[in-house]
Amino acid sequence: MSYFMNKKRLAAVVIVTAVISSLLTMGAWAALLGLDSHKIVDLARFFGTMRLIESRYVDGTDETKLLNGAISGMVQSLGDPHSIYMDKDMYTKLMQHTEGAFGGIGVTMGFKDNKVTIISVLEGTPGEAAGLLAGDEITAVDGTSVAELQPEEVVLGIRGEVGTQVALTIHREGQDDADYQLTRATIRVPSVKGARVEGTDMGYIRIASFAEATGKEFKEEFDKLKEEGVRGLIIDLRQNPGGLITSCVEVAKEVVPKGPIVSVVDKSGDREQFDSELESPAMPVVVMMDGGSASASEILAGALQDTGAGKVVGVQSYGKGSVQIVVPLMNEDGLKLTVAKYYTPSGRSIDGTGIAPDVEVALSAEGGVDSQLEKAKEVLQHALGKAQ
Repeated sequence: MSYFMNKKRLAAVVIVTAVISSLLTMGAWAALLGLDSHKIVDLARFFGTMRLIESRYVDGTDETKLLNGAISGMVQSLGDPHSIYMDKDMYTKLMQHTEGAFGGIGVTMGFKDNKVTIISVLEGTPGEAAGLLAGDEITAVDGTSVAELQPEEVVLGIRGEVGTQVALTIHREGQDDADYQLTRATIRVPSVKGARVEGTDMGYIRIASFAEATGKEFKEEFDKLKEEGVRGLIIDLRQNPGGLITSCVEVAKEVVPKGPIVSVVDKSGDREQFDSELESPAMPVVVMMDGGSASASEILAGALQDTGAGKVVGVQSYGKGSVQIVVPLMNEDGLKLTVAKYYTPSGRSIDGTGIAPDVEVALSAEGGVDSQLEKAKEVLQHALGKAQ
């Protein structure tokens, strides 16, 4: 009994000593940094715990790993799937992706309810060749369960050098889990395609993502359709995961009437607003959305919906309405952190909620007919009738 009591006392002495030592160490720094007493105690608690682990943990410790784990834990405690600590390897991969030096398999993914679901599979990509389908759930990447990974780790784990391979474990409803071996390739997909709806005076433009050239490509397609005499436009944003807000604003300026398009508001309440100078829309617009429509897609749809310039047809969108920055740290690592949220012209936050359609219709392709597209044409025809 006395042995265990002595052990407990010894542990208590070690903890108290570590905390006091940390308090003394942090005291001078706190005075310089202007920290209050509560923050001083918290910092001492942190460093005291770190010193206790280093001095008493039964196996050896690595100070850098301890600090990395502490930073990662802080970020995870935010409960935000879009904020993440990136170690050296992950940060390097992200920078390569930003610079365009990466390959992929051609799928877009959604992260909800602790699941990773394939939202869409792009044509002519390794994902399509392997037989992956929208709705498939990714349960493991290269043998590591996605339950052990944060969303950014899943994305960067699937991307990599062109020609290298990645193994995915896929769960498909009604079937046993299956392993897929895919070879990464360069993914190049035009972001905008337009056409006149056959036998009508309606135009159709599909925006796959909001890339650097999307604004220019949209204007070219829209101008072409106007020259052909179309009187109404369907914009298809289904399975569009978003992209650059600047490109989204460029598109919105072609169809959203004069006034606010979107506002970006940070923690302190500072607001950056993007506006349209369009005196009046050229024609009625209908937007098609689904659960894979996210971020910039929701900004465009929300602006059209709030200003009355367009109707939304489909199902509830994904609900990704936040802004992230990437900050390099001091050890070739980095931090991706949510720093602001998007708000539609009426002041709605779409983060976590998404855009509710004006006309709800689930996708059905019986007989080769796209039910959502047919409903969009019906809604647009009604708007054209009222405009006459």
